[in-house]
Amino acid sequence: MSDDIIMRLLKQVKSGEVNLEDARAALEGVNLTEEEYVTAVDHGVFNAPEPGTIVRSSISPSASSWLVTIVFVWGLFWTIYWSGGLYYGLFNHWDQQLLSFFMAMMLTTLIIMGIVYLKWVMPDTVIVKHRRNKFIGPKDPESWVEYEV
Repeated sequence: MSDDIIMRLLKQVKSGEVNLEDARAALEGVNLTEEEYVTAVDHGVFNAPEPGTIVRSSISPSASSWLVTIVFVWGLFWTIYWSGGLYYGLFNHWDQQLLSFFMAMMLTTLIIMGIVYLKWVMPDTVIVKHRRNKFIGPKDPESWVEYEV
């Protein structure tokens, strides 16, 4: 229950409903021993979750920010610019060094857009799956075929 209260308080601080000083004052009387702190940190990190468990590492992705939108508009513009210059140069027989520069700039822009997408748009959700042990039946070696070259 205290985890829910703390998470609610953190969300209220993030949204601006509660200022930081009031949140610190609310948590001022909370004391943790070193063992409780270690078990709280180790919980979920070293304990193996059950298969099918959904693990979230952040409260929510911030894909709705204007900065992400501006980066994607910027990236689309420069990707179209560099790829258009690359195609124009291919048809007009430009030097390979200039063509490779245009291609490298286009790929660099796409990589920057991919990094921004993975960091700030894609949710931090992992579905835990465990690999099963392989089973070889008792009659399996009899069905093997030896091929000769």
